[in-house]
Amino acid sequence: MATKITAATVQADFNDLTAVVHYTKAAHELGLWASERLSIDRFFPNRSAPLLELGCGAGRVAMALWTLGYTRLTGIDFAAQLIDQARALAAEKGARNLVLRHADATALPADLADVPFEGAIFLFNGLMQIPGRERRRTALRETRRVLKPGAPFLFTTHDRDDSRTERALWRLEEARWARGLQDRRLVDFGDRYFEDEAGRTFMHLPVRAEILEDLAATGWTHVYDEMRRNLAKESKPVRDFSDECRFWVATA
Repeated sequence: MATKITAATVQADFNDLTAVVHYTKAAHELGLWASERLSIDRFFPNRSAPLLELGCGAGRVAMALWTLGYTRLTGIDFAAQLIDQARALAAEKGARNLVLRHADATALPADLADVPFEGAIFLFNGLMQIPGRERRRTALRETRRVLKPGAPFLFTTHDRDDSRTERALWRLEEARWARGLQDRRLVDFGDRYFEDEAGRTFMHLPVRAEILEDLAATGWTHVYDEMRRNLAKESKPVRDFSDECRFWVATA
């Protein structure tokens, strides 16, 4: 019988050399997407406010924010190899006040609530790389716990209902699940587990209604959501690096 994908599976995949090289290259060369920059400028205008980045990886977003003058940024990731790369990049750039910690978004260190943060971000679909809907809800609760009331949370997801092609592919997948022919390692309908230039990747692809339900169930107030293509025209390197996604903002 196939073993279900767990947090340990995802952690091992991100610590794998192929993934480390892929995300480290992006941290050094890619920087913020145009859509990310627009969203951050809009919802996090105070660059001296304490911000939390979940799933910071090798430091792509954290270093870009530090360069833009965000002086009180804390980044966390549960892949130790990626955090090591982020710390090396920060040292190279002289970002001594950038805090980078090895931590799990589903069980945030207790001392983070002492800040508390005036905003949080979880970009490049990081929330959706947590296997199991209840664990994703746990991450949402944990994030809300360490934020000031009313603070914004910016994150992204895929949307499996976004295009005619996606809908057709997922109808076929739904039929496989109905017959019990799906990849038995998957946890929920909407999960994918695949291998590409980034190594092995787990990803949950939700529909919009699912995220709205999860936000409501975990105490968040939905503020805004929009597909990336409607926010900005991305460069070819960004499009090569990442698929279409939906940007979300909710407040604690």
